[in-house]
Amino acid sequence: MQHTKGFTLLELMITVVVIAILAGIALPSYNDYVLRAKFSEATGNLADLRVKMEQFYADNRRYSTTAGGGVCGIPGVPDGNTPSASDVRYFTYRCASTNPAANPAGDQAFTLFADGVAAQGLGGLHFTVTESNVKATVIDGGSDMAGKGYAANAACWVRKKPSDC
Repeated sequence: MQHTKGFTLLELMITVVVIAILAGIALPSYNDYVLRAKFSEATGNLADLRVKMEQFYADNRRYSTTAGGGVCGIPGVPDGNTPSASDVRYFTYRCASTNPAANPAGDQAFTLFADGVAAQGLGGLHFTVTESNVKATVIDGGSDMAGKGYAANAACWVRKKPSDC
């Protein structure tokens, strides 16, 4: 009597099905984890840019480069309305200084924006922070991010679906 060693076709098929089920559960979670890891670039850079704006304000008593306003006073950035950082991959940054009428010396308010790069799967995602440290997340309707289950608007920097801060 001979005994052959190995697996039957049925055993191999069951193994393949089990692996497929596990991959079907794990892969979407992993993809979302990778996506959320990209958010840290925006939140870190916005926090850094906000500190630079506050340092400029401490020195000049305005957030704009001139009394006429309109250009954010981020040190080392010729056009303060398009700041950048050394580790920019997933977001583009912009700044809007506003409210010069409140003070003839210059703008007394600003909003910093981090806009997701569509080619990185972050199209339609916008993080913001103001001079009052008011943070918000805006997701454009019909965008890549809206299709991934994130809330349209949140009064914080979203970390998880749908709008956990």
